Amino acid sequence: MNSITMKMQADKLIRMALQEDITSEDVSTNAVMRSAVKGTVDLIAKEDGIIAGLDVYARVFQILDEKTEISFNFKDGEAVKKGDLLGTVTGDIRVLLSGERVALNYLQRMSGIATYTKQVSKLLEGSKVTLLDTRKTTPNCRVFEKYAVRIGGGCNHRYNLSDGVLLKDNHIGAAGSVAKAVAMAKEYAPFVRKIEIEVETMEQVKEAVEAGADIIMLDNMTPEMMKEAVELIAGRAQTECSGNIKKENIGLIEVMGLAVLPARLKDELEVLKEYLLGKKNILEISNMKKHVAWYNELKSHDFNEDTVDQLLKEELTHKFVNVLEDAGVFKMNEEGKEAFIKFVEMVGEK
Repeated sequence: MNSITMKMQADKLIRMALQEDITSEDVSTNAVMRSAVKGTVDLIAKEDGIIAGLDVYARVFQILDEKTEISFNFKDGEAVKKGDLLGTVTGDIRVLLSGERVALNYLQRMSGIATYTKQVSKLLEGSKVTLLDTRKTTPNCRVFEKYAVRIGGGCNHRYNLSDGVLLKDNHIGAAGSVAKAVAMAKEYAPFVRKIEIEVETMEQVKEAVEAGADIIMLDNMTPEMMKEAVELIAGRAQTECSGNIKKENIGLIEVMGLAVLPARLKDELEVLKEYLLGKKNILEISNMKKHVAWYNELKSHDFNEDTVDQLLKEELTHKFVNVLEDAGVFKMNEEGKEAFIKFVEMVGEK
């Protein structure tokens, strides 16, 4: 976090957090430390992940005592392993004890956000999809949490209500219609702001496009509806997708008209295209034999060298939709493992 943002935005919030934790005095620390004694503490990673918030962690101690010395072995955004020595803090032991919890709260929260964001953003590598955050942040922690999203590889959506126009269902209801809401926003908002509107039906998508919205958010739509909406918008507005999207299914959902494919599948689709165009025999490569049945289905379609890519894209979308309809998610914990085993046993019985 840059020094200007730290001073203008973060410092007052950090002070509020410290004041919340120390309303009059740190009774425990003052009971055992009656005077200043210099000491050093190590900051050690307890889990693997992406570190974020080191400057904020350091700032907590510096606000309590500007003489506190902090040294880090990592930078925000770097991957850390359990047991890594992230840094050391040296200063008045009273400062170290009184500031420890607040400093760790910020570091743990921000690192958790950055780690999860990195996991999701990696699933989108190679695509043209942009991973955005929201305003659904912890009160008085937005500056920290949105920074953590960026560190994890995501991008920030609008920072607050003054940062951009986003017309949601209640705004549309108050205005009377999608078209009226967009028109009123264009009339009121400065020309430098884009107009974004949230839609839930295909009728609203059409109305938003015709009204000239700059960004159209597809809210809680199924993959099939998303695909239809993207085709209807046809590049006349930026497309945003919100709702029902998480790490477990983001690699399968068709977002903004682009399927996010594993590298292996991308390569196999290129080979499959050559087969369809009669340039190779599908049985020539052993790992392509699994696609024979699908290849025979595709062969029955009318296509040529100019349309084969679109055919593969459309047919692959249908496959993804079928997978999503039958998909189940089990958490990687003991409860999730037990549920998965139970599911497998039930399938076996049938």
